[in-house]
Amino acid sequence: MTGSRRKARITALQVLYEIDCAQHKPKDALAHLIAEKALPPEVISFSEQLVQGVLQNRPRLDEAIASFARAFPIEQIPIIDRNILRLAIFEILFNNTPIKVSINEAVDLAKSFGSDSSPRLINGVLGAIASEFSTRISKT
Repeated sequence: MTGSRRKARITALQVLYEIDCAQHKPKDALAHLIAEKALPPEVISFSEQLVQGVLQNRPRLDEAIASFARAFPIEQIPIIDRNILRLAIFEILFNNTPIKVSINEAVDLAKSFGSDSSPRLINGVLGAIASEFSTRISKT
């Protein structure tokens, strides 16, 4: 299952990147990747869930990024890093994915698809969010 989820995250990231970069329609971008890669149904399903969730919650996700990465205005964060952050934050806040899993997966995506500085940025922002999230939980 882990391999399937990782493939789904990679696919979702590629779709989100295409949408953000080229303003393609989500359904078209996803359909293109699905046809190109011949993905199994569970990967397609989880990818669709991630893409739809990120797009539906994008304003809230971008607010979270802006508040935890104050030195980096959202429009100045590289497109790939911005979408890795959106994907990971969506999983943490809305998809009940364990925080450590989300951070590890996001850092791995950053290592594979981002620049040399991407993993550090991703880890720093998500670490700050995780710390805030843990503090809120412990107060309840």
